[in-house]
Amino acid sequence: MSTAVAPVKIAILGCGTVGTQVVRLLTEQRDDLSARVGAPVDIAGIYVRDTSVPRDDVVPVDLLTSDAETLVDAADVVVEVMGGDEPARTLILRALAAGTGVVTANKALLATRGAELYEAADEAGADLYFEAAVAGAIPLVRPVRESLAGDHVTRILGIVNGTTNYVLDEMTTKGLDYADVVAEAQRLGYAEADPTADVGGHDAAAKAAILASLAFHQRVHLDDVYCEGITEVSADDIAAAKETDRVIKLLAIAERAEDGVSVRVHPTLLPSSHPLAGVRGAFNAVFVEAEAAGELMFYGQGAGGAPTASAVLGDVVSVARHVAGGGRGPRESNYARHDVLPMDAAQTRYAVRMSVQDRPGVLSAVAQMFANHGVGIESVRQMAGKGHAGLILSSHRASEAALAATVEDLRASDSVNDVWSVLRIEGE
Repeated sequence: MSTAVAPVKIAILGCGTVGTQVVRLLTEQRDDLSARVGAPVDIAGIYVRDTSVPRDDVVPVDLLTSDAETLVDAADVVVEVMGGDEPARTLILRALAAGTGVVTANKALLATRGAELYEAADEAGADLYFEAAVAGAIPLVRPVRESLAGDHVTRILGIVNGTTNYVLDEMTTKGLDYADVVAEAQRLGYAEADPTADVGGHDAAAKAAILASLAFHQRVHLDDVYCEGITEVSADDIAAAKETDRVIKLLAIAERAEDGVSVRVHPTLLPSSHPLAGVRGAFNAVFVEAEAAGELMFYGQGAGGAPTASAVLGDVVSVARHVAGGGRGPRESNYARHDVLPMDAAQTRYAVRMSVQDRPGVLSAVAQMFANHGVGIESVRQMAGKGHAGLILSSHRASEAALAATVEDLRASDSVNDVWSVLRIEGE
């Protein structure tokens, strides 16, 4: 005679776009999910700040509660999809302290308070899963954290914000101005009413911190990430990139160097032949380089309620299996003690677009300014103008400090009328 298996009780904290889709999938796919877990999977309750607010029809009204603490205490698995710092942090720590597994999509919290959360999980022997925190539906955290655990990841280049990729793609393919595209992105729901977190690079920076921590087996805080958004990218920059057979993408970059690790987010010139150059619209993609595995590419929907909920449910199944059958997921790996390098120490390349005097000796003078800082010139492209010459100079790889000092000298030179833009180059 079979013995009934106790259900795994799931507490959901937050019922916005993602939370609603998590509820829908847990309800519609309950039988399949229960079969995969090996025990019935039930929603214990859904925490919201105001239970009187109208919700989507898929959300059972009788499961709504404003008592988060009681809900967390009664759960076997806690799913946090509220976002923000508080009360998410306190509730996650409460769950972990009780040994309850947590699934979160909260990238900002992980990037700023990850150490606190990991330590709480380790102390209690509890699961902490966060696949949905980095690239929506794209399976990325688990491959980097588990599949590549036996390898050495050397570099990650990622398009991890769909809003900025949509904006830059529209500017590239349609020749539109930045402000017009952002307004259209807001109308379509790709950008928030206040798009600062996206276009300022802050969302991507939080994801870069998480990826670097996983890839390099050490703690990387959001404050360690250099962050520069796309607000200064102009239609002229896009056109100039096309002339040199490149595209501009906002990249999250994490790479190992001899003297440490560099983690940064900024607009980047990529050759049109690079796999990331063809990522269109609001899609995300991450390009991983590892010593043994070589080059790997992860691509897909990086945001949205249903795609993100898909990643959340994958984690829920993993944690619920441990509740039903025992075991525990991977712990934090933070044994490495590499220095996190300041931006000045990062090794990169520049493309400098400028207007110079149209007279003999100017190019030689410009080249000398590069040489003065030990920066080599890889290529020069000249564009004729009335009374001046337009140049696009691409440098060889050098330290950010040397490249920045070179640009400072160019701006001060009598031979240079104006430095129109400076963009970093990757992937060549």
